[in-house]
Amino acid sequence: MTKPVNLREICLGVLMEITEEEAYSHVVLHQTLEKYQYLEKRDRAFISRTVEGTLEHMIQLDYIIEQFSNVPVYNMKPLIRNLLRMSVYQLKYMDSVPDSAVCNEAVSLAQRKGFYNLKGFVNGVLRNTARRLSQVRYPDPQQEPLHYLSVKYSYPLWMLNKWVAQFGYETTEIICRDSHVSRGTIVRCNLTKASVEEVIEDLTSQGITVRRHPYLDYALEISNYNYIGSVSAFRKGWILVQDVSSMLVSEIAAPNWGDSCLDVCAAPGGKSLHMAEKLMGSGYVEARDISERKVRLMQDAIERSEMINIRAMRMDATVLDEESRQKADIVLADVPCSGLGVIRKKQDIKYKMSEKQQSDIIRIQRRILTNVQEYVRPGGTLVYSTCTIGADENQLNVKWFLENFPFHLESIDPYICEELKSRTTAGGFIQLLPGVHASDGFFIARLRRDD
Repeated sequence: MTKPVNLREICLGVLMEITEEEAYSHVVLHQTLEKYQYLEKRDRAFISRTVEGTLEHMIQLDYIIEQFSNVPVYNMKPLIRNLLRMSVYQLKYMDSVPDSAVCNEAVSLAQRKGFYNLKGFVNGVLRNTARRLSQVRYPDPQQEPLHYLSVKYSYPLWMLNKWVAQFGYETTEIICRDSHVSRGTIVRCNLTKASVEEVIEDLTSQGITVRRHPYLDYALEISNYNYIGSVSAFRKGWILVQDVSSMLVSEIAAPNWGDSCLDVCAAPGGKSLHMAEKLMGSGYVEARDISERKVRLMQDAIERSEMINIRAMRMDATVLDEESRQKADIVLADVPCSGLGVIRKKQDIKYKMSEKQQSDIIRIQRRILTNVQEYVRPGGTLVYSTCTIGADENQLNVKWFLENFPFHLESIDPYICEELKSRTTAGGFIQLLPGVHASDGFFIARLRRDD
């Protein structure tokens, strides 16, 4: 007989891995849902929503907890801290769950996990929260504007300070608000296997909701499906999960027939496959990544797409490859970054990133750029991109690069839709912002090597 599954215990375990063991939320949650794929869709949805929602609102949840606890959140036992967070999330954001069930289950879970002496504390905090949740006083947006943003949207103050300085207060709030907006999945149609119309027909025949994206004809937003692996168009290699911001990298790279292309930080491989598709069977794309596991995943995607002009291989972009000097017509350098443009999809990023870590990342980015610029032939193209939104990793890196290497920026206007064109795109780069643009936060610059 199968032992019954406690959904809240699963949620708590996932949160402990993410907050205490520094695991990545999207990886742990994906593995957990794979493990429990036999559960009903409703139960799997409860796990996803509880975990993702708790991470999404964690600073706000801590703020609420401290209104009703005589122990600061940072002084609590990690398990109790996460148990209270996920329970307060249910009290505040999950109306379908009775308050009494939330409190009773949390007390039982604390006891089952060996914290019998703290079950009274857990019970007291949660009962008080349930009774007085509507009375919680939040920071005043006029008197404490940054504190207000931090608590309302659960963003660390150091990050907000940087963004307000660069984008202004109103745009910063738009960026923060966007990370709380639920959207469908963006997919790219593989036009070598099916037309956009055929893809849409195949998707809708499965009851999937489809919406065309405003920036690119072959980009679609899909929703109302259970699991991407169950979507026939995905299994047949007709679609690939990829945000439109990532698709724009290959558009801006604009490969010509027969070009030799190198993607130096390629995983999960969407941009490399897109380049191979644009070459229409000609030329060659080499998709490199430092992770053997990610290289295998890329190879699986290549085989599913049935592309013949691309291969995945393991290589460290921070180490110079002498064999590749001046061999590539196009080099894609979508470098490791702070990831602050994709917080909506990976909420834990905003808590794990720090100014010190960001400085360390910039050093790695510049080390990679120093190496990979060597691979661009004279007159060739280097496309630099990140999935983050701060000037430190984007505009300032490009400025540094141009001061040190024989390249110049080239307008990207010929490769993008009218809606995206601006003074900066004419100058060679674009900064996409969540909430401002219909995409993830992303930076893309097109650089031409001098002849």
